[in-house]
Amino acid sequence: MKYLVKTYGCQMNERDSDAARAMLDLHGFSRVEVESDADIIIINTCSIRGKAEGKAVGKMRWLASARWKRDGRLLGAFGCMVQRMGADVFKEVRGLDFAVGTHKLALLPSVIQRSLAGEPCVIEAGARPEVMDDFAAHAEHGISAFVNILLGCDRRCSYCIVPTVRGREWSRPVDKIIDEVKALAAKGVKEVTLLGQSVMQYGKKNKVLSDGHQSPGGYQEVFSALLEAVAGIEGIRRIRFASGHPSGCTEELARAMSELGPVCGHLHLPVQSGSDRILKLMRRGYVADDYRKAVAVLRSYVPDIAITTDIIAGYPSETVEDFEQTRRLMDEIGFDNSFIFKYSPRSGTPAAEMEDDVPEDEKMRRNKVLLEDQDRIGLAINERQVGKEEEILVEGVSLRNKSRYSGRTRSNKITFFDPEPGMQPGSIVNVKITSAKAQTLYGEVIQK
Repeated sequence: MKYLVKTYGCQMNERDSDAARAMLDLHGFSRVEVESDADIIIINTCSIRGKAEGKAVGKMRWLASARWKRDGRLLGAFGCMVQRMGADVFKEVRGLDFAVGTHKLALLPSVIQRSLAGEPCVIEAGARPEVMDDFAAHAEHGISAFVNILLGCDRRCSYCIVPTVRGREWSRPVDKIIDEVKALAAKGVKEVTLLGQSVMQYGKKNKVLSDGHQSPGGYQEVFSALLEAVAGIEGIRRIRFASGHPSGCTEELARAMSELGPVCGHLHLPVQSGSDRILKLMRRGYVADDYRKAVAVLRSYVPDIAITTDIIAGYPSETVEDFEQTRRLMDEIGFDNSFIFKYSPRSGTPAAEMEDDVPEDEKMRRNKVLLEDQDRIGLAINERQVGKEEEILVEGVSLRNKSRYSGRTRSNKITFFDPEPGMQPGSIVNVKITSAKAQTLYGEVIQK
């Protein structure tokens, strides 16, 4: 049977899709890249925002129509939306054959087999088992790969559905993480991104030991020690991690980032708002000044660190002054990039009980203003790189211009350049930056 997995959502979802492909390959299914070639299409769903969920639902409804779903073809879903909705997902998408929640991903092959055998509306979306299924295989890796180190979240931000769909926070065993990264390095992976919903919480509680039992908690392996262990793996040239939280930006972490060669000078550190009042309503656990101090600690050890962030526009009760405080904080911090989202209520979150009182057109206006602010800030930062040399990890042919190659700096800036003969993905080259845009750099190779 031929299958295709289509992913909506975050890096965690990308990693889940990779693991799902590896499992299906191991069980004898064949991967294809074109929908019309597939006997089974599986949608990895996202629930973090209404727009993302709506896209996945729209895609599944289209696929469930007679235009694709014929001759015994199967349509399935897994991920956050399935975990959130349970069996109601079959009411949301008529014609869906099977569904798997975030805690039961390892059961995907058996669920498909049950569906192939004729069982209708097969679903596995219950609570996480006491012994974790730790599937670390990768179907796709190239030169870069995602590695889960911490799953779930205990922060309970008022707008966020993640704790509901991903469960309580738990840390994977160090030895399994190290073995996974070593296996990736042996296959030619040069860069790994360590993933966690609040990644700096790694090892602080709910740690899972190698035998599957819970540890009593405490600081079993602190995050900086894990970075040091991964940095020592031969072949790994770059280490990134996401997503951060201001409370984790300690001197210990900043020192590790400055001293461990493979650890890149880039951190995604969501701020969400510059207003202390809104941050309190969001239950973020810090005020704007705490965020400023966190960035100051990082920059005291890594002066050129690139900081990217998330911002929500139009949160319930957000006033014009709250919004302007966010704009001022953006200017003060100088974010290299910002991912800006209009607020959308998520059923089951505390924020959904608040009045969504910022008009949609005002949300749109604020969203647009913040995007324009970020383009201005990002362009100024990137223009300062013109004339400088950057170490680039070559990713391959540019999707926009087949005559050029693209890669990323250590600060995660996409960079375009003319390739040298024989240049391959995974090469490390020095590029002199010749021009810049708000989110991209352009340059010429000066040294292999």
